[in-house]
Amino acid sequence: MTNIGENFEKDRARLEALRREIRSHNDLYYAQDAPEISDDQWDALFRELLDLEARYPELAAPDSPTRTVGAPAPAGGLAKVRHEAPMMSLDKALRPEEIVEFVEKTRRFLGVDTDKAQGSPGAGNEIKFHTMPKFDGLAIELIYENGRLVLAATRGDGVTGENVTPNARAIAGIPEELAAPSGGLFGPKRPERLTVRGEVYMEKDEFLRLNQRREEEGQPPFANPRNAAAGSLRQLDAAVTKSRCLGFFAYGLAEPLATGLADYGEVMEALKSWGLAVESSSYTSGGHSLAEVLKIFNDLEAARDALPYEIDGLVVTIEDLTFWPRLGATARAPRYAVAGKFKPRLAETTVRQIEIQVGRTGVLTPVARLEPVAVGGVTVSNATLHNQDEVARKDVREGDAVLVRRAGEVIPEVVEVVLSKRPADSVAYVFPTECPVCGTPVLRKEGEAAIRCPNPWCPAQVRERFYHFGGKNALNIMGLGDSLVDRLLSDGLVKIPTDLYRLTVEQLQALPRFGEKSARNLLDELEKSKTAPLWRFIHALGIRHVGERTSQILAERFSSLDALGAASEEELTQINDVGPEVAAGLAEFFNQPLNAPFLADLTGGELGIRPTIEEAGAGSGPKPLAGKKFVLTGTLTTFTRAEAKARLTALGGQVMSSVSRETNFVVAGEASGSKLAKAVELGVTVLSEEEFVKMLDNPQ
Repeated sequence: MTNIGENFEKDRARLEALRREIRSHNDLYYAQDAPEISDDQWDALFRELLDLEARYPELAAPDSPTRTVGAPAPAGGLAKVRHEAPMMSLDKALRPEEIVEFVEKTRRFLGVDTDKAQGSPGAGNEIKFHTMPKFDGLAIELIYENGRLVLAATRGDGVTGENVTPNARAIAGIPEELAAPSGGLFGPKRPERLTVRGEVYMEKDEFLRLNQRREEEGQPPFANPRNAAAGSLRQLDAAVTKSRCLGFFAYGLAEPLATGLADYGEVMEALKSWGLAVESSSYTSGGHSLAEVLKIFNDLEAARDALPYEIDGLVVTIEDLTFWPRLGATARAPRYAVAGKFKPRLAETTVRQIEIQVGRTGVLTPVARLEPVAVGGVTVSNATLHNQDEVARKDVREGDAVLVRRAGEVIPEVVEVVLSKRPADSVAYVFPTECPVCGTPVLRKEGEAAIRCPNPWCPAQVRERFYHFGGKNALNIMGLGDSLVDRLLSDGLVKIPTDLYRLTVEQLQALPRFGEKSARNLLDELEKSKTAPLWRFIHALGIRHVGERTSQILAERFSSLDALGAASEEELTQINDVGPEVAAGLAEFFNQPLNAPFLADLTGGELGIRPTIEEAGAGSGPKPLAGKKFVLTGTLTTFTRAEAKARLTALGGQVMSSVSRETNFVVAGEASGSKLAKAVELGVTVLSEEEFVKMLDNPQ
């Protein structure tokens, strides 16, 4: 027993407090998909607990977080599944030096002198390692019987997870039925029963789009892509999971030795040959020495921003499977692998001011104006605080020193306040009870995190509606920039978006730095927009919950704005992907008396507005690209990204956000990035913009 000194009681109290705190954070992270601390903060708590338990082994407990994995699934909801073999976690190396320690400890255990295995399986061969990016997603287990998917389950607490089989079937990279190579050149023979382990993730672009939609709808944003993926996978409605465009990478088998394979690299090749998606960058490879592993770690840390999905480290695994049983495992992690973690991307700065922004739908969003600071190679001067609850939870105040990071390496956010540096005269931030723009008392609906200004004529909302109306994803009116909209509104030349169609050359010429040519160019663009596809007009209305894709779906069902406005909520909810919230939003918009002049302009004919039906994908025209999946990457010069999507949709094509083995074509514009590289790696057909235009003009 450890000698009990004067610090024993203090350390024991701290140890128990750490266990309670980590269990609470595990539940928030794994079960609730709502973490309150960053991964590196959790790592620090976990390491402190490990150190205390090592110092006082008599205080060991079988249910300590250092001996368990994840967190129990919440009661209710999805059915529970018991894993046939435990789904373990990985020990972490928080510095490159700890990767070296892992390797040297493993060599000593195996009786290896330098790089040679002596007196052990694989004797006479160098110990080699397989590397793979550490995906920041959600672990999942897939069970195939005779090649067909029969069960998918989350990791849960490592022993019991949740049944997410219907949702897994909606994820790219998870085949319903495996390929069946019989061995030899085409891959190893597939076992009759196969238990695959892998990671469900969400790409960064999809994460941004999802959070934007959630904030517009008054829902709390996800903290990072990992939690967005977890929340999407654990839905009770598989249709919601499908709409989130999740991805999947297989990273192993529950019992790899039972397949007769010799090393981990062969396992990955087998998974690939059976039709499962595997990560295929140069960072996923085998046969490496320790020196090569450390170089890959440094290279990947420098290149992590270029990957389309989020990672937080490098997994290092002993290549030779015959070493695995000898090394065994602890209560929560195998000893044949370690997760090398990258340095946290945090920076300290000061909150100059907390400013409230009022959006198109009236949502009040608090934004921290910061002293500019570099975070991950990007200068950050603003960070979202999301909503009132988030400001109160973190207790962010003006003048505070704060730690800032880019969530998902994309969105700047305040992680926490540095309380030791808080000014003595600091006062808590009070969220406004009135709209800071128009002075109207704000409202918060039951069940919503968002606080809204209910005044539809609030100048901030009016301005945002104009921005949206002419934006590239709505009517795409070239030349109608934000500064011009601001001037038109301040001069009283427009009040509602359709007033744009009443502008004259003379009115525009009277504006500063606006000549006759600029005026006529804008009027030409406005004239052209009058015959834009119907879905663009639907999207331009700015209705809550109605985004670009929903607008296209509605345009396929209804022939005009009048027909859409006349539809009942019951009729609307019968349409695929149109739920009660969308139907209620549409009904509220079309029944709002204040919208009557706007709608009359759009449907009355006096302004010459005639939406085009065919390009929206409506009607019974031919769909020669039906069933074909496209991914657009880079910059297109012939038309905008939204126009390309509309053309594809009209021809029956489906536009996806990420490249997978199910992708049929990747359209590569100028400055194409990682999606083009992924397409080449997967052997997906790549179209130049010229080839893409020819396909649209003459689809086969």
